[in-house]
Amino acid sequence: MITYDQLFIGGQWTAPASPGRIEVRSPHDGSLVGHAAEATTADVDRAVAAARTAFEKGPWPRMTPEQRQEVVARFDELHLARATEIAQLITAENGSPYWFTSMLQIAVSGQTQGYLQGAREMAWEERRPATGGGETVVRHEPVGVVAAVIPWNAPHQSALAKLIPALLAGCTVVLKPSPETALDGLLLGEIFAEAGFPEGVVSIVPGGREIGAHLVSHPDVDKIAFTGSTGAGRAIAGAAAESFKRITLELGGKSAAIVLEDADLDAVMTGLKYSSFGNNAEACIAHTRILAPRSRYEEVVAAVAALAESLTVGDPSDPETFIGPMVRADQAERIRSYIQLGIKEGARLVTGGLDVPEGLEGGHYVQPSVFADVDNSMRIAREEIFGPVLVVIPFDDEDEALRIANDSPYGLGGAVWTADREHGLEIARRVRTGTFQVNGAALDMQAPFGGFKASGLGREFGGAGLRHYTELKAIAI
Repeated sequence: MITYDQLFIGGQWTAPASPGRIEVRSPHDGSLVGHAAEATTADVDRAVAAARTAFEKGPWPRMTPEQRQEVVARFDELHLARATEIAQLITAENGSPYWFTSMLQIAVSGQTQGYLQGAREMAWEERRPATGGGETVVRHEPVGVVAAVIPWNAPHQSALAKLIPALLAGCTVVLKPSPETALDGLLLGEIFAEAGFPEGVVSIVPGGREIGAHLVSHPDVDKIAFTGSTGAGRAIAGAAAESFKRITLELGGKSAAIVLEDADLDAVMTGLKYSSFGNNAEACIAHTRILAPRSRYEEVVAAVAALAESLTVGDPSDPETFIGPMVRADQAERIRSYIQLGIKEGARLVTGGLDVPEGLEGGHYVQPSVFADVDNSMRIAREEIFGPVLVVIPFDDEDEALRIANDSPYGLGGAVWTADREHGLEIARRVRTGTFQVNGAALDMQAPFGGFKASGLGREFGGAGLRHYTELKAIAI
C-alpha cells in the first residue's frame, strides 16, 4: 500500500491544511491501493501563492531557455527510469491494462523530447528591421502561473503534456490530479524534487471538482490547461473569460474510422483493436464510429464483432489482458446505460451487452459491445460513451461517408482505411478533425495535437504546444 500524507506545494512536501485523505481502491477487485493527502481550497491558495512568488521573484522565468531545457531533460531521464513502477501504479489505480500503461510511460518520454526539440528550435527573441525605420524585437515570454487540471485515464501523459511546455516557457505550475489517480500524481512530486526545480515552480494538489473549480477561477492564475469532458471544458472556458485567462482545452471526441471498399479488413481490425479499444476505450481519441460501405457492410460488422469477442477482459495487471475494468462503478453503469439506450433506439446489438463478464463481478467491468444498423442521428452515435462500445454505420458513397464523419459536435480524431494511401490523404483533408490517421499510421508526438469544434481549443505537443504557454511581445527600438 502506498501512502502520501503530505502535499507537494512549491517544491516542498508539506502537511495539508486538513486531515482529509483520498482512498484509492482498485477498480478490479476493490482492494486498497493507497491513501493520499486531499487538498483543500486553502492548500490551493498556498500553491498558487508559491507559484506567483516564484514567477514574480524567482529564478526560473529569468533563466535562459537552455538552462530550463537542461533541468527538464534531467526530469525526463528520472521519469523514464521509473516507467515500470509508474505503469504498475497507474494500472492499480485506474484499471488501465498494463500493456497500455507500460507502453504509454515510454511514449511520454517521446512527448517530452518533442517539447524539448520545439524549445531548441523556437526563436525566443529575434530582432528584425521595422517598416518605419529602426528595429523591432519580438519576444516569446512566459504566460505566468499555469493551472493544469487532468483526468484519470492517462494521468502522466496528460500532466506532462501541460507541465513540460509550461516549464520550458518559464511558467510556474499548479497541477490538480484526479482523486482516482492521486497517488501517481504525488509520485510526480518526488521526481520534480529530484530533478532540481527551484522553489515554488511546481505544486501538486490532488482533489475533486471543488478543488479544480477553485484553482481555475483563482485570480492569480494566468492560464488554464485542461484535459477532460466537453461539459467541464465549457464551464472552464466561461470561468476563464471573466478575467481573460488563457486556456488550452483538450476535450471529448466521437471519432470516425472510414473503411473504404478497397480496404484490407485484416489490417483494419488490427488497427481498430488499438485505436478503438485501447486503454479500455476510455480515451477521448478513440475511434468509436466505424463507417462501412453498404457493399461490405455485413462483412465489416462481423469482423468488428469478432474483434470485440477476441479481446481478453480481466485483471489489468495481467500482461495477457487487453481490456480491464472501468475506473469507477458509476462509469461502468454509465456505459451500460448507453448499451441499454442503443437497444431502445433500435440499433442491433451484435455482441456484448448489459451483463458483467463472468467471473469479474467483483470489479467495474463491462462487455466490449458492438452495435450495427446505426443511424448517425442516434445518441449512441453522437455522444461520447468513454467505454468499449462501438457503432457501425453504413454509407453509400464517399461523399456520404465524409458527411457522416463530419456530422458530429466533435472533431478530435479519425481515420480512413484504403489500399490507396494518396487517396486516403485526400479523404483526410476533407474531414474536420485536429488529427487523422491513414491506414493506422502512428501519430507523431512532435506534431500538433488537439481538436476542432467541441473537442477543444489550442494544441499540445512539440513547438505548437509550447507556444501556447508564451505571450508575444513586440519592442520598438
